[in-house]
Amino acid sequence: MFKRFFFLVRITAAWGLAVLLAVGLYSSVPLIGSFELPAVLFGFGTMGLVITGAFSHLHRVKLIAGRSDTDTLDNRQKRIIEIPLEAGEAFDVVDAAVRELPGVNDVHSARDSLQIKAKLTRPQLYGEPLLRRWNPLLWFAPACNQLLAIVTPTGDSGRVSLICEPESPAWSDWFLVDDGTNYENAEAIARAITRRIGERRRQDQDRATQTATEKELTEAKLHLLHAQVEPHFLYNTLASAQLLTRSDPARAEAMLGHLIQYLRHSLPNAEDEMSTLGTELERALAYLEILKIRMGDRLTVQVEIPEALRATPLPAMMLQTLVENAIKHGLEPRTHGGTVWIRARRDANTVAVTVADDGEGFNSSTSGSGIGLKNVRERLRLRFNGDANLAVVANFPTGVAATVSLPAAGTAL
Repeated sequence: MFKRFFFLVRITAAWGLAVLLAVGLYSSVPLIGSFELPAVLFGFGTMGLVITGAFSHLHRVKLIAGRSDTDTLDNRQKRIIEIPLEAGEAFDVVDAAVRELPGVNDVHSARDSLQIKAKLTRPQLYGEPLLRRWNPLLWFAPACNQLLAIVTPTGDSGRVSLICEPESPAWSDWFLVDDGTNYENAEAIARAITRRIGERRRQDQDRATQTATEKELTEAKLHLLHAQVEPHFLYNTLASAQLLTRSDPARAEAMLGHLIQYLRHSLPNAEDEMSTLGTELERALAYLEILKIRMGDRLTVQVEIPEALRATPLPAMMLQTLVENAIKHGLEPRTHGGTVWIRARRDANTVAVTVADDGEGFNSSTSGSGIGLKNVRERLRLRFNGDANLAVVANFPTGVAATVSLPAAGTAL
């Protein structure tokens, strides 16, 4: 109540002094003398319109703000808004919010200096005023409000200093009211920024949920594919071991030993789908040793993986998929077989793991459907957030080389 009373006293006193001065100049006698009747009527009429306009301003501000105090009654509004985005992104959010304000025009945005200036046409809140020619609160009222937004970088976020004010000097606030339009503009921009930040957070959550879902689907596809391939491999290995028990018990025992080693590394781990290059290499070598017993001299294996790289994080079964592709599509179709190379090297911040063969190469009759390689690429994208990739090229002079490039010091998702 005190704030409203002080506001009325302030604007009434300012206009009262101005009216007395005008009437005194108009009158043919000094101020201490008698005034002419038209001047007196003008003075009372002016003060009546001033007080009426001031009450209208008070009630409208209370209507839109829910309260009427110094902060809401002031023609000039300032807001400090913290945006949890990098300064450039915060600037884009504020710029979009300003451009969506009703009546906005003449927008000047400078991205380098992180400043936005704009003008907003003052709305005619209740239509064309009937007493516009006679209402002193409208005589000198500016046609536009103006806006200044400055984004200040603060670490990983941006701080917005927002100023909404009439297009008139500060001294005019003693005589003019804005009917709460600048308060509306400041609140509208704050709401727009809040809405856009909320939308970005929902989009980020949706993307995270979608990524998690894609990851689960990819793992499910891998497990299904593995479940389809595994029985055939087990049946063939056990059948070969059964035959060898009659003709070559020592080789049968070696085959079963390698099978046990392979199965030990193939047990699913529900807690973590990530493995290491060393663990995956042991699984792949156990698999290849079984095949060497079955294929004999048709299969040669060469491994060049430094001990320092064996702790490199690698999705489970990924190396196995590349090795199986080299055997199935590269060497098994060839009568005389061939060689499988498994190599790893570090270059700057990247670890490259290569599985190569000198088999059939990109032969359409043996290349398969590509599901395994597609699965590898999708798992790399999801696990390493785009920082890892798979490249499949022709090997020289024959065969195929598949290389998985991983971040050396990166952490999988």
